[in-house]
Amino acid sequence: MKASPGARSWIAAGVRHELLTRALPALRHDMAAPVSVMRMGLLMLRRQVAAPTIDMVACEERVALIDHQIAELVSAVRSLRDWELATDDEGITRRGLVVQCVGLMRAAFDLHGVRLQVDEALTVDTDPNAPTWPSGASLRYLMLGALGYLHDTPPDVGAITVVPDGDAALLLRVAARAPATTDPVAGAHRAPRKLAIDAIALQSLAEDLGYVLTIEHDSVRLPLAPG
Repeated sequence: MKASPGARSWIAAGVRHELLTRALPALRHDMAAPVSVMRMGLLMLRRQVAAPTIDMVACEERVALIDHQIAELVSAVRSLRDWELATDDEGITRRGLVVQCVGLMRAAFDLHGVRLQVDEALTVDTDPNAPTWPSGASLRYLMLGALGYLHDTPPDVGAITVVPDGDAALLLRVAARAPATTDPVAGAHRAPRKLAIDAIALQSLAEDLGYVLTIEHDSVRLPLAPG
């Protein structure tokens, strides 16, 4: 029996939930880190205020530090809006998409012995007039979905490379781990998961969001414009 459009949308919603769950540790860290710094800053500020002689310069430095960390925390909380599939979001540049998604997943992939290698053209901000692609939330889910698919599906993944494909697409490809460099601990971490992102899951996500991905066993081509 072929899945109905409604069923495919539910599948896509489940894939988005899984992707957000995988990204949550990095998002949580972005919010928890400023809180830790603020707590330490407040502790030092209390000690300075309680001292017989108040060092105004030191107090002002602590207040400035706390103020900066509050701004960082507010920015991290507001970034949660980036995950909403709004129709009128600000969009995202190709470089911004890659930097953000790779930053979210690099630590988790490193834990599993999978390196993320990004072409320098996608990490260096050399073009101030780089185009902004609409539907940033959709592209973020698709990018994470492609990374998850290449992480979960092919065996013996050593690295995932991300390179530009023309001016309006990305190409993600798997590089196999050399036998001599196989890490048994990394292999143990990369045990099969019940919620692995497979080709069907990734295709359902792409169709629901209106994009046409080219999905191969060891690569994914991600266009930045809807199909």
